[in-house]
Amino acid sequence: MIVIIGYVVAMGCIFGVYVFHGGNIGVILTALPFELITIFGGALGAFAVNNQPKVLKATLKALPTAFKGSKFTKERYLELMALLYDILQKARKEGLMAIEKDVEEPEQSEIFKKYPVVGSDHHVVEFMTDYLRMMVSGNLNAHEIESLMDSEIETHHQEAHGPVAAIARLAGALPAFGIVAAVLGVVNTMGSVGQPPAVLGGMIASALVGTFLGILLAYGVVEPLGGLLEQKSEDAAKELQCIKTTLLASMQGYNPSTAIEFGRKVLFSTERPSFAELEAHVKKK
Repeated sequence: MIVIIGYVVAMGCIFGVYVFHGGNIGVILTALPFELITIFGGALGAFAVNNQPKVLKATLKALPTAFKGSKFTKERYLELMALLYDILQKARKEGLMAIEKDVEEPEQSEIFKKYPVVGSDHHVVEFMTDYLRMMVSGNLNAHEIESLMDSEIETHHQEAHGPVAAIARLAGALPAFGIVAAVLGVVNTMGSVGQPPAVLGGMIASALVGTFLGILLAYGVVEPLGGLLEQKSEDAAKELQCIKTTLLASMQGYNPSTAIEFGRKVLFSTERPSFAELEAHVKKK
């Protein structure tokens, strides 16, 4: 909703001031369909050439999320840390082998079923169970697991950054395609140089609409989307860092209550629950 409101405010101010100062909106509306086809057609074609199929698919999948609120809320983090607490508490009381079945078959685990929001998230469950499995096996120490976690989080960040970089390149190309549309309009105008001044003026105005649209679409529409998707990818990485910090604290000998406190501290302040909120939520669960 905020994205839509932002676009409405931006376009309303730009075109509203233009009309208020006596601008002829009809010139823009007349040229709009042709200029948009030229600019977007050329930019999307170049976009397809510039990116691998996996990046194209990831971009198409990521774009709708820009128009939705973030799923990484305080309530989600409370559920995540309560889930971690339950698993670590079971391992502490009954031994690491007691959680082997929960790790191998999380979809059948009563602990994961207890927390449906994070328990149904494939990425979270896979990341968590992979490293819990390593903890159960006992073949790796905390430093080795931390290094492996960092590598996986970095890979996740690179994959999430693919659509962001692709959209940023698209935004950078749009002004150039706007110039292409404008140049074509000028070429068309020069071919009609014998026309009356009023006709030539309209043709030149239509040509300049291309430059205007290219710049507007780049900095008013596409680039803000890329920035928003980048922020969302940072939120996703922060959740994995929370799991990483909690599990490493447990491996270093801290009790579950202290381990989840380590995880809580790495969260962004806007979504981080307070110590009292986390404690109350864990006790309630």
